[in-house]
Order: sequence, then C-alpha cells, then structure tokens
Amino acid sequence: MAPQYSPSSLLARHRTAAAAGLVFLGGAAVVAGAWGFQLIGGYVPCKLCLEQRVPYYVGLPLALIAFLIARFAPHRMTIAKLALVAFAILMIYGGGIGVYQSGAEWKFWPGPVDCGGGGSLANDSGNLLNSLQNLHVVSCSEASWRMFGLSFAGWNAVASAGLAIVALWGAMARRP
Repeated sequence: MAPQYSPSSLLARHRTAAAAGLVFLGGAAVVAGAWGFQLIGGYVPCKLCLEQRVPYYVGLPLALIAFLIARFAPHRMTIAKLALVAFAILMIYGGGIGVYQSGAEWKFWPGPVDCGGGGSLANDSGNLLNSLQNLHVVSCSEASWRMFGLSFAGWNAVASAGLAIVALWGAMARRP
C-alpha cells in the first residue's frame, strides 16, 4: 500500500519549491501589472518607478532557478535556498525604494531632485522641438494613482514585503 500524504506533509516536503513558484508567479504578476498600467493605462513611470522594477528583473530568474532546482534537483537544495534568500534581499531593496517614494509622495521627506523620467528626447535636432512639446515629465514626489490610500510605490512596497516573506519562508524549510 502506498504511503498516504496529507496536504500539509506534501507542502512541508516541497516547501522550498512551492515558495519559489509562488514568488516567481507573484513577482511576474507585479511586473505585468506595472507594464499594464504603463502600456494600457497610459501611466508614465518616473525614475524611481523604473528603479523599483529592477529587483524583479534580477529576482525573477533567481526564483525560477530556485524552483527548478528544488523541484528537479533536490540534492542541490542549498543552492535553491540561497537563490530564495537573494530574491528576498532584492525584494527588500525594491520595497525600500517604494517606501522612500511613498514617503516623498506624502511629503514626509523630500524626493530626489533629479527625478523626472518617462520620456526621451529626439536624437536629431530636426525633431527636438517636436519632442520637447510632447515630453511628459513625471515627478517622483506626486502620486499619479492611489487605491485604498496607497500609490503604485506603496503597493510595490507591500508586494515586495509579501514576496520577501514567502521567499524567506521557503529558504528556511527543513529537509523532511
């Protein structure tokens, strides 16, 4: 007779893989949401908004590697756990940027003086005037959208914290 496994024992046995899969899917959803608001919703990201995406761009491959190792090469579980810890560190960093930008939006502290991204100028002087007329400069210190009192940066801080917690939960799994 085959051994019976409860859902909790299966999760304990595959906690690292489950956490890696969750943070990969969750992180991909956050990035897809950011791109969706930009491309479909027309929200132009500021400099700090773009910087908050970088931890996802670096972290998502780490989460995928952690998942693949935990799922298909469990004898290399230490590497998977280290990848999850690195992912968590990246999310904490990105969440910190989100907290900083949120605080600047709420006027708790000043925002960066060099913030105003989202556009680019023409490469040739013939189109420079036209480019300047159509350039939309976005401030890092003003929220362009809020839901339940949180801006994009605030929601990124929440998402980053949740993803970091799940990644660390998976990294701390003991072998069954």
